Amino acid sequence: MSPEALLQRALESRITAAGAAWLNESAAAVTGTGGASDRELYRAVSLVARKLGKAPLALDAATLAQAAALRPGWDPSAWSVDQAARVRLLLAAGGDADTFVRRLDQLCATADLDELVAFYAGLPLYPDPPRHRQRAAEGVRTNMRSVFEAVAHRNPYPAEQLDDDAWNQMVLKALFVASPLHPIVGLDRRANATLARMLGDYAHERWSAGRTISPELWRCVGPFASGALLADLARVLDTGAPAERAAAVLALRAAGHPEAQALLDRHAAFRNSVVARGVDWVSVLDFH
Repeated sequence: MSPEALLQRALESRITAAGAAWLNESAAAVTGTGGASDRELYRAVSLVARKLGKAPLALDAATLAQAAALRPGWDPSAWSVDQAARVRLLLAAGGDADTFVRRLDQLCATADLDELVAFYAGLPLYPDPPRHRQRAAEGVRTNMRSVFEAVAHRNPYPAEQLDDDAWNQMVLKALFVASPLHPIVGLDRRANATLARMLGDYAHERWSAGRTISPELWRCVGPFASGALLADLARVLDTGAPAERAAAVLALRAAGHPEAQALLDRHAAFRNSVVARGVDWVSVLDFH
């Protein structure tokens, strides 16, 4: 089964018979490379919400597991019916790489917010993945949080295709717009020393301005915690709120060197409490 077929099957379980008939007819009409196919695609995409609605796609655990098997890292758990249908139509249109990119560019140029979210969420499913790096980079530069998160969250494309500079800017942007880090696919694998330094600088800017810092920031610092970054974590352990202190424990446990262990030993009672409660990088946000 292809991702396109999985989306079709999931949609058919959530829409009416009339809606399914319209979707099948539209998918057939958009196939091809000529101007007529282009017009049919743009028309069908614009009608999706009216024809099919915007209900959650509500995939069950078995279907989500199948999605991840078909496309490693793909997690459409937050997709809606209209998002899935728009991506399904774009995939049905097919065409060579140049045609696909041209169509995607045109769709994004004229899209409303819901359409943009769909097209960016679909990035891991598109043919010739390197051709869409610029599109992904544009998505993570946007000030529209829902569009940013369509690229950054539950989407394997950025970790696979963005270079370190673009990746680091995406992680920093997530913190800047108060978007959680834990839904970012490949966050630990793509951690790097440059990003850790950037996050340390960002933490100092926030402290200087008297502003709070997301506990998640320290996740990408932990593996590189030495010198000034280790001192930052010591400050968090000494003066931070409970969730921040718990995040510092998690970060220092990932550092894995004697200096980090010594710092944890200074706060052994708190460290042991964090470990005993099974705190991880998702639950740490609710630690108190």
